[in-house]
Amino acid sequence: MTTTTAVGAPKGAPTAKKKKSRDRSERAAYLYLIPAYVVFGIFLLYPLLHGVWISLYDWDGLTPATWVGVGNYTSAIGDPMLRKAFTHSAVLIVFYAVIPILLALLLTGVMTHATKLKRLSFFRVVIFLPQVVASVVVATTWTAIYAPDGVLNKALSLVGLDAVARPWLGDFSWALPAVGLIGTWIEIGLCLVLFLAGVSQIEPELYEAARLDGAGAIREFFAVTLPGLRPQIAVAMTLTVVAGLKSFDLIFVATRGGPGTSTTVPGFEVYHRAFDLNQVGSACAVGILLTVVILIVTTLIQRIDPGERA
Repeated sequence: MTTTTAVGAPKGAPTAKKKKSRDRSERAAYLYLIPAYVVFGIFLLYPLLHGVWISLYDWDGLTPATWVGVGNYTSAIGDPMLRKAFTHSAVLIVFYAVIPILLALLLTGVMTHATKLKRLSFFRVVIFLPQVVASVVVATTWTAIYAPDGVLNKALSLVGLDAVARPWLGDFSWALPAVGLIGTWIEIGLCLVLFLAGVSQIEPELYEAARLDGAGAIREFFAVTLPGLRPQIAVAMTLTVVAGLKSFDLIFVATRGGPGTSTTVPGFEVYHRAFDLNQVGSACAVGILLTVVILIVTTLIQRIDPGERA
C-alpha cells in the first residue's frame, strides 16, 4: 500500500509550493538568457534574414533593386565557377580538418607518454600559438615563406633540391595545397589542446587496467585514449571543417583566388561578386548557400559522432 500524506498525495511527491518555486527559478534562468538572445538577434539573426531578403533581388548596391526571386540561387547553383569554389573547399577540408586531427592524435599519444619530458608546457604553447595570431599576420608571414626568394625555396636549394623550388602561391597546381598547409599549421594547435584536455578527463584506472593486461603504448592508445576522445574529436572536426568551408582571409591575403581561379573558395566568391562585380544579390545568395552547406555538414558530423549514441 502506498504511503500518503495528510492531503492524500504520495509521499515524496512535489508539493504545489515546490512546483511554484521551481517554475519561478526556471523563469529567472530564462531572464538571464535574454541579453544573449538580444545580441544574437541583432548581430546574427537579423543580418542573416536581411541577407536572405537581398538575395532575392538583382542589386548592385547603389541603384534600385529588381526582384528576381530564386533566380540568384538557380544561377549560382548552375555556375561552374561556384562549383569549382566548393570543390576547392572540399580539398581545404582535408588540410584544415583531416590532417590536423590525425597529427594532433599522434602528438597526443606521444605526449601522454612523455609527461617527464622537460619544456612540455612550452611545446604546447608553441603548437597553439597560431590560434591566437591574427590570420592576416599568418597569411603575410607564409606569403613571404612561399615567395620565389623565400625561406622555403632557399632551404630546398641548400639541400640540393633546386628543381623542386617554385613560386608556390603562383603555381596553378601547388597554390591550393600551399594554402591548405597554412590551415594545417593553424588548426593543429586547436585540435591538440582539445585532445589533451580530453585525455585529462579519462579515468586513470582505465590506463592501469590496460597496462595490467599487457597493453603496449599503441594498443593502449587505441583501446583507451581514442575511445575516450570521441566527444573531443567530434568538436574538433566540427570546428575545423567549418574553418575550411568558410576560409576567406588566408585566400584573400595570400592569393586573392589566384593564380587564375585555382584557389577560389565560396567565401572569396562572395567578396568578388559583391565588391568586384557589384552583384550584391548574387553574393548574398552564395553566402546563404554556404551557410546552408555548413549547417548540413555540422549536423551530419554530430549525427555520426559515436559518442552521442546511447
